[in-house]
Amino acid sequence: MADRTIVKRYSNDEITVIWKPEKCIHSGICVKTLPKVYDPDSKPWIKPENATGRELQQQIETCPSGALSYSLKESGKGTEETQVVHTRVEAVPAGPLLVHGQIEVTLPDGNKELRKRSTAFCRCGGSSNKPYCDGTHNSLDFEG
Repeated sequence: MADRTIVKRYSNDEITVIWKPEKCIHSGICVKTLPKVYDPDSKPWIKPENATGRELQQQIETCPSGALSYSLKESGKGTEETQVVHTRVEAVPAGPLLVHGQIEVTLPDGNKELRKRSTAFCRCGGSSNKPYCDGTHNSLDFEG
């Protein structure tokens, strides 16, 4: 069966913002950080022309699900090339546990995944994508 993953690309003169909707956990960090760029009530909802390439890079690197990534037009490099020097952990109020940095995750089936940016882990117990957060906490009145 063919892979039907939806990938959307939005560009300005410096950068292409890449959005994979099925990975999005709707944390709202993008909207809170750059509301002139990310407006869920508009079409298109991402307007990269409203920010600099550097502003977009900094915001995208905080995306907890990895739904947002980027590619720089001049160099062709992007999120995958980003090197994080240290790892830090953040408990989001009423949300996931965010681990920022490169980590190796061993899944229940024994498979291992290398995560290179922010990773959102489920704290509410309701995710259908455990150990990762899928945004279910938003509908469970989770307090954590």
